[in-house]
Amino acid sequence: MAFGTAGSSGPLADINVTPLVDVMLVLLIIFIVTAPIVARPITVALPQRSDSMVERPQPPPPIELRLDEANQLSWNGTPVAMAELAPRLREQASGHAGNPPVLRIATADGAEYESLARVLAAVEASGLQHVSLRH
Repeated sequence: MAFGTAGSSGPLADINVTPLVDVMLVLLIIFIVTAPIVARPITVALPQRSDSMVERPQPPPPIELRLDEANQLSWNGTPVAMAELAPRLREQASGHAGNPPVLRIATADGAEYESLARVLAAVEASGLQHVSLRH
């Protein structure tokens, strides 16, 4: 409630500026303290421009694995035994260490989950990272 002066009959309409001054003084102190920290130079190692072209090797062609209804596995259209899969995948992973091939695994509708699980376990053991699953 605002109090009036001796000669007025209405309420006093002046703003109490004391909290505003308190907040402004706190902000001023914060800025005074943090200004020297911000003004110090920070060294940043930026990459330098180079005019030479970087030769990037072509990525190897993707490996297409297909598991059909009879749970027969094929590698790029060629039938492969499940026992031969892990060594071939390890060979591909180590042969292209810097740029491994993409492995695309497709399954038929009637393929068993257990066969697909064996294929995925062989992929995980080989270390290939780029794998896509298709139906």
